[in-house]
Amino acid sequence: MISIEASTMPEPAAARAYRVLEHMIVTLELAPASFVTEGSLIDRLALGRTPVREAIQRLAWEGLLDVRPRAGIAIAPLHPGDWLRVLDARRGVEVVLARSAARFVTREAADLFHEAALAMQKAVISGNVLAFIQADKALDDALALAADNPFAARLAAPLQTHSRRFWFRYKADTGLAESAEHHVALIRSILDGDEEGAAKDAKKLMALLRGHAEVAATR
Repeated sequence: MISIEASTMPEPAAARAYRVLEHMIVTLELAPASFVTEGSLIDRLALGRTPVREAIQRLAWEGLLDVRPRAGIAIAPLHPGDWLRVLDARRGVEVVLARSAARFVTREAADLFHEAALAMQKAVISGNVLAFIQADKALDDALALAADNPFAARLAAPLQTHSRRFWFRYKADTGLAESAEHHVALIRSILDGDEEGAAKDAKKLMALLRGHAEVAATR
């Protein structure tokens, strides 16, 4: 079973099941296009049938799993061209979140941004891709909190997860420093309350990712 640092606050079992399963899918511990069973996931997570089932249902709705009666649970395949589709859908909502976060960021959210930036920089220095992935997820969570727009955040979350999974598969071996630079620039603009700057930095980050996706699609 993988280890992910737990929050200081108690975490509901279903939320933890979702978080761990999402991480396993993003990092390809659950291989694309492979099959698993509900029972095997319950055994691996040791969190009980109900929370694991809830997590499976949520991940299926997000397109990361496909529950097939009598056949098992299929892990979503990875087709390079789909990364472009994910980013085309994600770009606009990321700009909305960035602008809103710069306008409404609270001290709590600011602290989370600082922690995510520090974790991301440490991951770059150590070359720890898994730590970088976790820092990127933490940044997205901070962005959702700061933006104070649950509708945009709920739309963005599965797109962010899909994009993170593609990035891990096709770019993680060479893209840490460049990606961290763009993320930290976005954080600075948000913490400065610069709505226009945050929007521009969000667009630059999406453009960077799209460039990676275009390369992956031609392999």
